[in-house]
Amino acid sequence: MTNDTAQLDPNLPDLYLLGGVSPALEATLAERFTLHRNDPPLTTRAIVGGGTSVVDTALLDRLPVLEIVAIHGVGHDGIDLAATRARGVAVTTTPDVLTDDVADLAIGLMLAVQRRIVANDRAVRDGGWQVDLARRASGRRIGIFGLGQIGRAIAKRAGPFASEVHYTARSAKPDFAGVFHADIVALATACDVLIIAAPGGDATSHIVDAGVLGALGKDGILVNIARGSLIDEPALVAALQAGTIAGAGLDVFADEPTVPDALRTMDQVVLSPHQGSATVDGRAEMAALVVANLDAHFAGEALLTPL
Repeated sequence: MTNDTAQLDPNLPDLYLLGGVSPALEATLAERFTLHRNDPPLTTRAIVGGGTSVVDTALLDRLPVLEIVAIHGVGHDGIDLAATRARGVAVTTTPDVLTDDVADLAIGLMLAVQRRIVANDRAVRDGGWQVDLARRASGRRIGIFGLGQIGRAIAKRAGPFASEVHYTARSAKPDFAGVFHADIVALATACDVLIIAAPGGDATSHIVDAGVLGALGKDGILVNIARGSLIDEPALVAALQAGTIAGAGLDVFADEPTVPDALRTMDQVVLSPHQGSATVDGRAEMAALVVANLDAHFAGEALLTPL
């Protein structure tokens, strides 16, 4: 049930749907909760949101009995964790289940840009055959910014294509065979392909700026499957227009779902609608984990994936 279309059930706890969920997940939640899409009542005890959902102090102040925020994804930079912790509100995400899907897409975007797969597809559909030469995908120096679970999964897949794997993380990882760089400028300078796989938030906002793009260079490829906030989007557009870098594969953007018109017109850019976790398998596993965390919380049991 939702407060948009159906009578509310006063016997079920109130849950605020902060963002879209699949019909299957909504149906499962409706068996357990009274669902609200707009104007959640003061009695709201749970929120289900996505990786870009915002839960700030203003929303928390409106929901004085809120107990849990269950995120359908891994991104949580829109959640004020200090405020939720201060109020005793649990926060959960769905890690692990989307790692492989996001890593697969990163490699897919890398190959699509270098081999001009999308541009060539469009040329053939338009009746053409002769197209500009692509770049060899093998033997490249591949850099990964962020070596969490997704970054490591990307590195595993990138290895067979790479002459070298480089990375930047909060610290060097003794258990990882790649070449460590302490900052992103050094990483960009050392690699031909730069894959962004770090969390969003203030610490990484616009960290890929004109300087990083200049360091990546005219033969360099940028791939972003993390958050649009990590890239200075106007600087990226300018770098692509000027030939400062060779191309980009982008699954995320600064102001989704808005994509700059300039990016839409560039053949050297492959665009994707934030679909990193968008597989049948991944979404089903994410939904199941959201429900399992909610069930555990309301049963007084330990959460499966707390932050």
